[in-house]
Amino acid sequence: MDLQEIQKIQEEFVRSRKWDRFKATQVFSHLIEELGEVVKHFLYEEGYKIKGAGHDGATTEISQEFAQAFNLFLQLAIIAGVNLEEAWKKEHQRMEKRFSEQTWKRLAEKAD
Repeated sequence: MDLQEIQKIQEEFVRSRKWDRFKATQVFSHLIEELGEVVKHFLYEEGYKIKGAGHDGATTEISQEFAQAFNLFLQLAIIAGVNLEEAWKKEHQRMEKRFSEQTWKRLAEKAD
């Protein structure tokens, strides 16, 4: 399944539930909330937060949080009329030219 097909499925899902009535700022705010849940998992995984030491722990699987954030990101792209597959292809081509593989490998080696 390609990204364009995924976006189309999400668009049908959103419209069938009348979620297309929500404003972009509302969907964006919900997306930020879900991204907060993703980072919460990393904070526990990296030991910055410790369950039982004043924190309650992550309550869902990180894959579920990524999926929820992805769905909201798709919904936001639908509101904006953006074909994510085409946008990604164009941006990837720009990045290939802008960020030289050799330069970044050399910089990474220096940092290690």
